[in-house]
Amino acid sequence: MTEQAIITTTVNLLQDNIQVSAYLAEPKESGSYPGVVVLQEIFGVNIHIREVTERIAKLGYVVIAPALFQRIAPGFETGYTTEDIETGRGYAMQTQASELLSDIQLAIDYLKNLPQVKKDGFGCIGFCFGGHVAYLAATLPDIKATASFYGAGITARTPGGGAPTVTRTREITGTVYAFFGAEDASIPAGQVDEIEAELEKYKIPHRVFRYDGADHGFFCDHRASYNPKAVADAWEQVKQLFSQLN
Repeated sequence: MTEQAIITTTVNLLQDNIQVSAYLAEPKESGSYPGVVVLQEIFGVNIHIREVTERIAKLGYVVIAPALFQRIAPGFETGYTTEDIETGRGYAMQTQASELLSDIQLAIDYLKNLPQVKKDGFGCIGFCFGGHVAYLAATLPDIKATASFYGAGITARTPGGGAPTVTRTREITGTVYAFFGAEDASIPAGQVDEIEAELEKYKIPHRVFRYDGADHGFFCDHRASYNPKAVADAWEQVKQLFSQLN
């Protein structure tokens, strides 16, 4: 597949008194394209998330990455030091599921208003904190294809408190692909099995991928845990998943 030339920009999504910054990437050539939402790690809409956004856009999608910490820390983005991890975790702990879903829907609605975007189903992909949030976002009626990468805590909690996110599996209406590293200590194998069991229980179209030798954050080439072999397979799976939107 030939990669498309793209254009990128930062946009502001407005709703009531909330303004959410988002990174937008889209094919340069005019046409009609599916929309995809990218959900950040705890490190903000940083270089990795921008690169993922651009990578998907080059395949022929209009892609938006909303800043999920905008209400708490506007403009926040950081790297991967121990201090960065602690700061990002602190912000993640302050998020609320209802607000996250509202901001994601705001991003979807922004895409819907672009003339070059198809309106009949959107994709979603998230990593780490965003992987958990992507599983939550899969409950939105507009989301038809979700790629959740190493979302920790799906079976144990939900942002802001309440029943664990996995208990909302029955609300998912699209397809879910979930990706995990077998060496990821933050997501025990039993939790992956529980997620898969819930997807099967409610007959949600899904695939669960477990990569031997891969650790948390394996998709990010800015981290020491980057695993090219796992990424190569996972990227092909993501492309296949999102092709359902065409």
